[in-house]
Amino acid sequence: MAVFYDQLNRGVNLSSLPKRIISIVPSQTELLFYLGLNEEVIGITKFCIHPADKFINVTKVGGTKQLNIAKIKELKPDLVIANKEENEQGQIQELMNFCPVWISDISNLNEALDMITKIGELVGHATQAEILVSAIKQQFNALFTHPLNLRAAYLIWRKPYMAAGTATFINNMLQYSGLTNAFAESRYPVVSKQMLSDAQPDVVLLSSEPYPFTQKHIEEFKTFLPNAQILLVDGEMFSWYGSRLLHAPAYFEQLAGLVNG
Repeated sequence: MAVFYDQLNRGVNLSSLPKRIISIVPSQTELLFYLGLNEEVIGITKFCIHPADKFINVTKVGGTKQLNIAKIKELKPDLVIANKEENEQGQIQELMNFCPVWISDISNLNEALDMITKIGELVGHATQAEILVSAIKQQFNALFTHPLNLRAAYLIWRKPYMAAGTATFINNMLQYSGLTNAFAESRYPVVSKQMLSDAQPDVVLLSSEPYPFTQKHIEEFKTFLPNAQILLVDGEMFSWYGSRLLHAPAYFEQLAGLVNG
């Protein structure tokens, strides 16, 4: 019996190396496959779209916040990998009744790297995780981060409008992009058109997820934020905290070039 501590400092007991893993967090699902766990991952959510070939072939167990508990129980996992923010607490507690659940809690790059290291140890792929963490650190260290003196509003939802505030992983990624968050509220505040206007953002970033903003929404925001630069951005680069972090710094450099234009 081995004890592994998750990011809530909970001890998770495993009697052996996990061979039947269910991941209910998209970015962590992609991480597991990146680390080489091809046969061990037996269940994922409908939002775990990367890598595409695994998404097609692996059993789906519902959405991140609407899990099919009966299906998960039927699959007889020896480990479920979850996240405090992305999954619903009541459902996580249900899962704990019949299998070990390891929970991440991530609001910045350092916590993301800690998660990668700990999951690598948890699933017996510590060396691969260490190599990945080193590569991500190298990419971020090479990122020429400098203040752009621009305030950014990062929108994640429409009807109602919701922004990414402080104490979020997205906020930390905005900082690496050289941008200052226009909203000081913690977490994900609901914001009105007037609140957006009062915040006076220089840049409005419309994320591709969880709400799929498109070109038509740029026109919508221009009607009440005529002086702001409004851009569509790849939400996965700002909110996926697994192996996709390898590609985030290059994306942020491109974005800095656009907003600094």
